[in-house]
Amino acid sequence: MTDKLKIMVVDDDEHIAELISLYLLREGYETCEVYNGADAVKKFEVFKPNLIMLDIMLPGIDGYQVCREIRKVSNVPVIMLTAKGDTFDKVLGLELGADDYMVKPFEPKELIARIKAVLRRYEVKDKEEDNENKITFENLEINMDNYTVTYHGKELSFPPKEFELLYFLAKRPNQVFTRDQLLDKIWGYEYIGDTRTVDVHIKRIREKFDESESWSVKTVWGVGYKFEVK
Repeated sequence: MTDKLKIMVVDDDEHIAELISLYLLREGYETCEVYNGADAVKKFEVFKPNLIMLDIMLPGIDGYQVCREIRKVSNVPVIMLTAKGDTFDKVLGLELGADDYMVKPFEPKELIARIKAVLRRYEVKDKEEDNENKITFENLEINMDNYTVTYHGKELSFPPKEFELLYFLAKRPNQVFTRDQLLDKIWGYEYIGDTRTVDVHIKRIREKFDESESWSVKTVWGVGYKFEVK
């Protein structure tokens, strides 16, 4: 019998946390409830969840900072949960490494569907047998095994989503992808709303490299982006 998948629910409203846990327990997940950011960071190391439901508005350390701390040590899926519905908050959460974003109030069926979709994507990623986890170009090495990018012999700092975007494009040189395709491939779901988050990530990736290289992340106007190798 397989072990139950574990989900950590982080929300300062104990009633909401308990309600989410109830839905998850009915679906066969093991849950852990945490009510503030500091405890969430500590509990993460002990509970070792397969997914985190993370409220943004937390006392002390907010959800954004919790996401930052977790992303320093793990790529565990994170779904942000908040009453805020502004595009800026959604984009910021995704840029920090969140995998999905839900606005309260939410429908239980949608919540479970989103969780299953995110977990399914990570399960497929874990099962993939890929002998090309290390991609090498002139002056550049991208290593999926340890999420490192080495440029001119120096290791660069790359947040998870920037790394995954660069790796995805570099693994398919000269192939063009639309913003919607990249959102679907990297964030694992069809993002409904502003696609500027892709543009922001591309901009940050470009800033780390010199324009004179024999490769670059190119904009294909009216279409999307590609990793161009000359």
